[in-house]
This record gives sequence, structure tokens and C-alpha cells, in this order.
Amino acid sequence: MRFRASISLLAGLLALGLSTQAPAYEVHDGPTGVIKLVPEKTFKGYTLFAPTVKCTTTYLIDMNGDVVHTWKSKYPPGLYATLLPNGNLLRAAAPKDQPVKIGGAGGIIEEMDWNGNVVWSYTMLTENEIQHHCFDRMPNGNTMILGWERKTPAEFQAKGRKPGTWPEEVKIKGQAVRDFWVDFVREVDKNGKTVWEWHAWDHIGTGPDQLDINFALPTPVGPGYDSFDWSHFNTVQYLPKTDQILLNSRNFSEFYIVDKKSGKIIKRWGNPAAYGKGTRPEWYYDGTQQVFGEHNATMLPNGNVQIFDNGSERPEGNRSRVIEVDPASGKVVWQYAANGANSFFSYRQGAAERLPNGNVLVTSTHQGHLFEVTPAGEVVWEFVNPIMAGQAKPVFSDREDAVPNAHQTFTNMIHRAYRYAPDYPGLKGKDLSVKAPLLPGYPKFFEVWKPTAVK
Repeated sequence: MRFRASISLLAGLLALGLSTQAPAYEVHDGPTGVIKLVPEKTFKGYTLFAPTVKCTTTYLIDMNGDVVHTWKSKYPPGLYATLLPNGNLLRAAAPKDQPVKIGGAGGIIEEMDWNGNVVWSYTMLTENEIQHHCFDRMPNGNTMILGWERKTPAEFQAKGRKPGTWPEEVKIKGQAVRDFWVDFVREVDKNGKTVWEWHAWDHIGTGPDQLDINFALPTPVGPGYDSFDWSHFNTVQYLPKTDQILLNSRNFSEFYIVDKKSGKIIKRWGNPAAYGKGTRPEWYYDGTQQVFGEHNATMLPNGNVQIFDNGSERPEGNRSRVIEVDPASGKVVWQYAANGANSFFSYRQGAAERLPNGNVLVTSTHQGHLFEVTPAGEVVWEFVNPIMAGQAKPVFSDREDAVPNAHQTFTNMIHRAYRYAPDYPGLKGKDLSVKAPLLPGYPKFFEVWKPTAVK
């Protein structure tokens, strides 16, 4: 009864318009589940997400937040899952034993059928390499996988890294790290055979199509970010129309388009200072850097690139946004940011999916916050993940649900979410009629609160 009374009171306050008079919604304790639903403006479908903290279940929910299907794995996610056109789930997994535990480390890609049986898997998990962050199932059935490979400090110095610019050791999640981990991409076929690779290690230099081995973030940004976690890619997408690869580096704050045949970087955008062509940020001045710690670069059908720009450590003020960039001109042609950073900010991680009707499904990772926004900037669906460390809770708590010793991170994190239309091929013939509430016995907030039009 206490929750019901609290949610009714909060709904009443919002109905009075108090929320529209403040620049952001700041709260220590608030409801979870679907917060807002404007049916006539959404892209109707089913949303797939995999909570990353102490959870091995992947959920498919309807627009009301009810569960229509789940998949269970032996492992927590290596950050996220996607639904394939054949109805199988493609998912990265993160076993406990890993050679390095830099954020985003996984190790296994597994394909599961509708009933949760593993029908294909690929393991990239040795002392010298590990899958991390991202993967992409290609039109030919092969799978493109992002990985890290170990390089010693001696190898880095031989490549030109200036002596004295890295520590002897750092601790990441309690594990001692003394070697560098460098990004690479591997394409494997259905039998797990490697058919193509691209290594950042082969493109080191100071030219516009190279990666500067001496480019480094400031030490306070995080353990190893200025050294052993050198470039920290978080995106790989195969572009079949052009036979190119789209990559994204969080640390360099750039996306790259790579020609698959030659391996050359033919386009980069985001931070000219990374290759000596711009001004690095200073106190309360962004310089020529356009994005800060960004994730999930995605090529759109119109040839533009969509990016989740975290905006963390941004000198002119932390704020997250989703942007669309025209690679030809380098201009930002569309963006969405909340009026207040407290309404939308993910310190790390995050994603954005362009939906068929032009809306964008945004994943603000660190608070488990999903929302759908129109091209005009109106939020028409909003969801706060109630799965906190594997358990469903009706109220999100700033204190109780924070991950210990992890900056601005909470136990309901979602790395990426995807929306699938009812007629998506992977859902054909699937029974989605049996629905289970994520929070049985509790009211749905969007049904309690009926928002009024903003004047």
C-alpha cells in the first residue's frame, strides 16, 4: 500500500505540471517499468534487452512492459543481444575467468534458438585475446567480432610509445594489468574459421589514416584508460553496400570507416586532435572535439552515421545526446539532448537505434533507462528497467541500487536495447500472446499518470 500511495502522490504532482517547470527530473527514489506511453506516436513492437548486472536472462517485452519471451544463459551478457531474422538470439557472454576485465570484456558469442538451446557458438578467450563489446551477423552468415589482443610494453615502445608514459601496473576490477590490449576485428564463418581480420596494430602512425600510439586520455578518467586500454573500440558494423567496416573508439572519440579490401581507414570523424589537426579540450572549452566517450556508431540507410555521444568528461558540461552526422560534410544534421543532464546522461556505455518510422530508441545505460524519441524531440515511450541485480523491484533507489565502487553505475544497467516490429521475420509464427508482468501486483505507472499536453 505504501508504494501505491507514493506512486499516486507522484502522479498527482506531475499532473499539476510541476515536472514541466523544472529543467530536469531529479529523484532519489522513483517508479520502474514503463513510465510513459503515447501509443499513436510510437513505433509499435517488442523491445529486447539483457540486464548486465548479475543477470543471465534476456527479455522481450511489449509496449506495456509485459514480458512475452525470455532466454536464459549460463553466463551474464557480454553486454547485449540481438534477435536474428531466423528467430534465434545472438548474444555475447561474459564467463568469470577472463585474461583481462576491462569494461566490455566478454569472451563468447552464442546463438540460441527460441527455446534457449545453444545452436552455434564461437569462443575468443585465451591468455592473449578476448572478445569484447560488439559483434555483427553479416548477410553471408559469417559473424564479425570485435576483440582485444595482448601487446607487451616492450612491443608498444618498439612501435613508438614514449617511455615513461604508462604505469608498471594498474588494477581493473581487482585484477592486475601490466600489458596493453589493442583492438582488432575478426570475421569467422559458420564453422568458426577465420576468413578476414583487421588489426589496429597495423595502422599505427601519425597520419590522417593512422592511429597515434602516443594519444592518451588523462589518468583520472579511469584505471588504464591512459595506458593499457589504449583505444577502446566499442562498435563494429559491416556495411554490405560498400564492403566497408564502421568502427568507433571511445578513447579517441572518433568513428572510422575502413575499406574491407585494403584495410585502410578512409574516413574518420569526431576528434581532429587525435591526429594532430585540431585543438584538444581545455578547461571549460571543448576545442575541436565533437564527441566525448561516445558509443554505438551506426550507419543509417541515408548514409549518415548515428552516434550515442555520452558527453562524459566534456569540459563545457557533462550531457549525453544522440546525434546524426553527415560523413561527407562532417556536419551534425540532427541531435537530441534533454534540457537537463539529470534527465538523460550515461557516464559510460549507451546506444541508439533508428526505428522505421524515424523515431529513435535510446538506451541510457547506467540507469537502465530506455526511451523512444521522435525526430521533433518528443519522448513518446519511457521505461526504467526494474531488474536490479537480477531481481525485479518496483522502485529505483539512488542509494540501494548503486553498484559499489563504480562511478554513476546502477544494478539495472542495459548496454543496448532493440525494438522489433510485430511482422519482423524473426517473430513469424512465434506465440507472443502469453504475457507476464515484470512487476506482478504493482500498478503500471503510465496507466496511473496521464500526462497533459505541454503548452
